[in-house]
Amino acid sequence: MGMGKLAIFLAAAMAFAPVAAGAQGRPIRILFVGNSFTQGAHSAVRNYRAGTVTDLNRAGYGGVPALFKLFTREVGLNYDVSLETQGGKGLGFHYETRKPLLDRAWDVVMLQDLSELDRDNPGDPAPMVRYAGLLASMFHARNPAVKVNLTATWSRADLTYKPKGHWYGRPIGAMAADIRAAADLARTRSRQIAAVAPVGEAWTRAMEERVADPDPYDGTSFGQVDLWAYDQYHGSIYGYYLEALVIFGTVTGRDPRALGEKEQAADELGLSPAETVALQRVAFEQLEVEKRR
Repeated sequence: MGMGKLAIFLAAAMAFAPVAAGAQGRPIRILFVGNSFTQGAHSAVRNYRAGTVTDLNRAGYGGVPALFKLFTREVGLNYDVSLETQGGKGLGFHYETRKPLLDRAWDVVMLQDLSELDRDNPGDPAPMVRYAGLLASMFHARNPAVKVNLTATWSRADLTYKPKGHWYGRPIGAMAADIRAAADLARTRSRQIAAVAPVGEAWTRAMEERVADPDPYDGTSFGQVDLWAYDQYHGSIYGYYLEALVIFGTVTGRDPRALGEKEQAADELGLSPAETVALQRVAFEQLEVEKRR
């Protein structure tokens, strides 16, 4: 292989490699941009270990970023974690109104859009494609080596099982599949987006494997967890824990099962060892599928 081709090959490989924590003697700077699904709204995750992360809006949230932070500490990685979130808002809001907070040099960025993509036209990928691309370009202008990733979120039970829901009458995994397709389209349109964290697909897998109950409206089956909060829309502690596991694996390249049944966040949030191991296994399995895409 000639030197020119080798350089191109190495550059392409680095674009999809996890960031090595502790490079150059400093922590890896990661930013989470999102809404209530990143905040951990309607659960004990929302303000969990808020002092371990930096909320750029000073709203006091810990959320999924704080879970991620703890996971990385438990496996000996060094991440400096920040978040910028606003409930009920999509990526367009963050780009148009929060740019002064976001426009810095980051090593990794996780972008999470509206759960239904477009509130006026549910399922429309256009806003995600547009604003994920604009944000990725902004971050790359500050640091050409930044890894910008998208979080593809879960199916909402309220929009699937309720007659007025956009995904009513379709399988519970349909909404998550549509969100994932939009994220894939955004990634295709912008070469500056490195990866997609398959959170929604992990939720669907948990239901298919009977780790989680697929229909909260008819009660939760014995031995299964409910991934949704009381509104059948946001995540429960189980749902956010699974979200954080998938993001942890996506960003670091580590196997979520390495955290083990005695993982600290799970214990503090009240998950049983069996539930903890089951969710870690689901995350691992979905991440393995992701490697083959």
